[in-house]
Amino acid sequence: MGQILFIVWRESVEALLVVGILYAWLRNGDATARKGLPYLWAGVGLGVLAAVALGAALVFFTEAMSGDAQDYFQIAMVLIACVLVVQMVLWMRQHGRTLKREMEASLERSTRTASWWSITILVALAIAREGSETVIFLYGIGLGQNGHVDGSQLLAIVLGLALAFLSFYVFQLGGKFFSWRTFFRVTEIMLFFLAAGLFELGVDKLIDKELLPAGRTLWDTSAILDDSHPFGGLVATLTGYRAHPSMTNLVAYVVFWAVIWLLTRWVRGAQQPQRRPA
Repeated sequence: MGQILFIVWRESVEALLVVGILYAWLRNGDATARKGLPYLWAGVGLGVLAAVALGAALVFFTEAMSGDAQDYFQIAMVLIACVLVVQMVLWMRQHGRTLKREMEASLERSTRTASWWSITILVALAIAREGSETVIFLYGIGLGQNGHVDGSQLLAIVLGLALAFLSFYVFQLGGKFFSWRTFFRVTEIMLFFLAAGLFELGVDKLIDKELLPAGRTLWDTSAILDDSHPFGGLVATLTGYRAHPSMTNLVAYVVFWAVIWLLTRWVRGAQQPQRRPA
């Protein structure tokens, strides 16, 4: 339940940030700019519908498959969810500082040319992107794979959405006391650990299907924190922790963080301005 709440909260905050920037620009603009507000809400609706359609398609494909095909499809969804989480964090690192400026420039061009449908497309793509990442992640950890969502899972989704709206409202009111940069920096670390947990889940499934060697068990810390119990299972999902990891689990975990380190260095280098030759 905890991991569902966190991912819905984080992804919803990003979607609200995009919509909030666009809404504030249009609402506080002149009479011409305010004509774009209905197109903004149309984009929100289309983006939500696209995410819902993706969720329905995933459930349909799962029910249509059986045996090994279903298992391989679920493994693929887990690994895709891992990649999407990492890609989302790196994208925000690369574009977070200029996101508002870029979106406002796009809006200004649309307003100047009265190209209102471009606003709808921009918002729909932004909402669909965040929504599809959420859907794939939730499916990857098992939500909806049996054809339904139980009460606790639905509650986690509702609480995640409510917390996102509350967070956005608080940050808008308390800009002097809270920093969006700090918020995204803290949550991106949590998301990297979450991606590590997804990667380890995918590795476990590949080991179960005998596509990867298990290797010998390296240690057993179940007496301290058992990942088969609810709290330990939550920690395992959010961090990739294993109470009795195999050699394959350890190697996969090290490789994952090595790749993350290389990718973050690459993004940091891409952000630095190029020095002009003297």
